[in-house]
Amino acid sequence: MGQTIFIPRELDAIESRVGASPDTVKRLVGLGFAVVVEAGAGTLSRIPDADYAAVGAVIGKAGDAAKADVVLKVRRPSEAEVKGYKQGAAVLATMDPYGNEAAVAAMAKAGVTAFAMEFMPRITRAQVMDVLSSQANLAGYQAVIDGAAEYDRALPMMMTAAGTVPAAKVFIMGVGVAGLQAIATARRMGAIVTATDVRPAVKEQVASLGAKFLAVEDEEFKAAETAGGYAKEMSKEYQAKQAALTAEHIAKQDIVITTALIPGRPAPKLVSAQMVASMKPGSVLVDLAVERGGNVEGAVPGKVVTTANGAKIVGHLNVPGRVAASASLLYAKNLFAFLETMVDKTSKQIAINRDDELVKATMLTDGGKVVHPNFANAAAAADKPKPIVAGQNRGDDPASDGAAPAKAAAKKPAAKSDKPAAAKKPAAKKPASSAGAKTSSEGDA
Repeated sequence: MGQTIFIPRELDAIESRVGASPDTVKRLVGLGFAVVVEAGAGTLSRIPDADYAAVGAVIGKAGDAAKADVVLKVRRPSEAEVKGYKQGAAVLATMDPYGNEAAVAAMAKAGVTAFAMEFMPRITRAQVMDVLSSQANLAGYQAVIDGAAEYDRALPMMMTAAGTVPAAKVFIMGVGVAGLQAIATARRMGAIVTATDVRPAVKEQVASLGAKFLAVEDEEFKAAETAGGYAKEMSKEYQAKQAALTAEHIAKQDIVITTALIPGRPAPKLVSAQMVASMKPGSVLVDLAVERGGNVEGAVPGKVVTTANGAKIVGHLNVPGRVAASASLLYAKNLFAFLETMVDKTSKQIAINRDDELVKATMLTDGGKVVHPNFANAAAAADKPKPIVAGQNRGDDPASDGAAPAKAAAKKPAAKSDKPAAAKKPAAKKPASSAGAKTSSEGDA
């Protein structure tokens, strides 16, 4: 008898995406699985139930999750949801575990084998499974569309008999996948684009898209990238120099888009209230990191704020979900590509190889325990008075062998005042254990 895969309707009020498309359902059925899609799961992604049924899915209800061997979701299941899952079921989703250790522990308690898709390592083999890239790409595109809509003026230069409309000036802060797509989109729309990032490698990429690169190019800048290709958190000194360089530049911009996120940490503040106040009336700032605290001072999650000087700060939540019809198709393909690696082609059964590098990088819980190295030690220390805070105390987590945890903890306060040392410690450990641990699908710095 074939195993069952369940596709639920997402319960989060701001989530419009779905974990499967008609194409991926057809492929799953072709692999020998029975696929059950909860009624209405794809409605907000413009996928009617009939489209799923036409390729072999059964349209079911939420309670059908109890008999599923695999659950494909967009967001981490709630504690109530996971209690209804079969013990031993594999759950693939964007788990957002940093700062949500209690939710991770709840999945372990429920006995599910949970995979955090955002932890997928950025290696050639896993490119098709990279949910961060697929969703950030669309977030970068949508950020320009949202910025242009709020800007309320034309972006390209237009020369007419009645006069000339000047091209809008767009500044992209953070040139990862989202930033690069934002640059490309703004350029296609005719804007004059500049961009900045702490990673030297992106300078040529920015230029290749026809934009101008802006950064303080000192020694720290030259070493500001992890082995996994992610931005490191910069020192306060560097941030001050970069802020001084960009402050004057921002005052002249029409649209500013910020995308900077650090894996497992609050979003760095890039645009101060003073910078916002220096901008012209009608100018727009789009903050793609607002769900992690925001890059722009004054950004409010889920709101468009108009400041005293007439600038607008856009803080839309779940930006990829604003183009859900496209985002779901890509996300579904990411999930299918990863799940396919776990299928035994002979038995037509899920056979998880726990020695596979992709499984090791993404598996959060298994066999009733939290198993990911970034969270296993935190779970074991949950009864201690000192809490584990997202983005903090990470030095005594991943690489500890348990021999001297007290000493490591005792040394932390002194080390934190030494900024260069504090910056180096997480950078040395992150790539090995959480190369893909970037939060959310919004920004990609």
